[in-house]
Amino acid sequence: MDDAESHVMIGPVDLAARVDDALAVQAIAFGLSEDEVVVRRHIVLRHLQNPGARAYGATTASGRLVGFVYGMPNDRAHWWSSIVEPYLRTNGTADWLDDSFVITELHVHPGHQGRGVGRELITTITDQSKLPRSILSAIDTESPARGLYRSLGYVDLARQVHFPSAPRPYAVMGAPLPLPRRAATGN
Repeated sequence: MDDAESHVMIGPVDLAARVDDALAVQAIAFGLSEDEVVVRRHIVLRHLQNPGARAYGATTASGRLVGFVYGMPNDRAHWWSSIVEPYLRTNGTADWLDDSFVITELHVHPGHQGRGVGRELITTITDQSKLPRSILSAIDTESPARGLYRSLGYVDLARQVHFPSAPRPYAVMGAPLPLPRRAATGN
């Protein structure tokens, strides 16, 4: 990978205009089929119409999108909240659905993973929130993504959450804002 492609810049992105670029990243990072990409495209565009929705991208010097995050203030009337609420209620954590910024999607191209891009994307977007906490869902397995979220202060609020049509269970995680930064290591 040449220098122009290895260095990325994090900044606001017009996700509606770059939805196909973002979904290409998500398809590679998350393993989506072409049919799933078509469905997700409509979902992303609908989400972006919600009040307070914002998106950030990781772009190379050549302008290639290699990562993105988007989210919005949580609304209990949204589909995601209606699915996770019973699981959270059972665990006594349903109050996390109020006054929370939800990370809807966060994906980084595999060629750029492990370089702090995901960390910078999620801290940048949550730093813009005036809400006291953040919530998200992630596949309920030990993974680099779950490790990243834990390192940022996210804890499991509910596990084995089943979304309709999702083959694997998810965990719902929450963290107080602002998210912590890594201590300087001198490297």
